[in-house]
Amino acid sequence: MSFGDPIGDMLARIKNGQMRSMKKIDVPASNFRGKILDILTKEGYIINYKEEKNKENKNNFKVDLKYSEGSPVIKEISRVSKPGRRIYASADSIPRIQNGMGIAIVSTSKGVMTDEDARKQNIGGEVICRVF
Repeated sequence: MSFGDPIGDMLARIKNGQMRSMKKIDVPASNFRGKILDILTKEGYIINYKEEKNKENKNNFKVDLKYSEGSPVIKEISRVSKPGRRIYASADSIPRIQNGMGIAIVSTSKGVMTDEDARKQNIGGEVICRVF
């Protein structure tokens, strides 16, 4: 199965899983999605994830969603840069999400990182998504 926007699909699966109060969701595996999930885990938005093979022998990520007192930890997760319209930002113009309470995930020449890390290293890149 091919996706027009695999990152947007993953974010939609996370959002839909949390709306349904699911404990785990499946996401097709890729290196780029794994790096985004690493950041979400490190920043405390999801519990953890692991890679498994499904029935069709394809790799999937099993993502453990995180809740706080019954409500999802992720209030908003949205795609910024889309396949039809890429959004790039310099280190100075990377957006602050909810005055620093949320994160933007940025794909830079030095890898995928949070907006804060990109500002510290003074590198810009493509703003993938925002999480709050």
